[in-house]
Amino acid sequence: QITKHYLAFVTNTGAAFGILKGFNILLMIINIIALSFCVFYYFKERKLKIPLILIISGITGNLIDRIFLGYVRDFIDIGLFNFPVFNLADSYNVIGVVLLIIMMWKEK
Repeated sequence: QITKHYLAFVTNTGAAFGILKGFNILLMIINIIALSFCVFYYFKERKLKIPLILIISGITGNLIDRIFLGYVRDFIDIGLFNFPVFNLADSYNVIGVVLLIIMMWKEK
């Protein structure tokens, strides 16, 4: 059953779907490494700029929350079954990765 769409405030100390909950330092390190790779390839691969800027934006948004708050603020609840609450940075990451996969797949 589909319920109403609404905003909710949830703090997440883990990654997607709450995995690695409480491992904030480890997740910050992973974020910084992923961010470094994305920035490097942003300047190297002209064709991948759009998906990479989405991923860079998503990582940066969540990393700022982790550094200054110790958790990520999730607030978008689509009310669909048990779908997790997420934020715009998560959306940017998902859209960026999907575009990256499609663009790399088409290139081969």
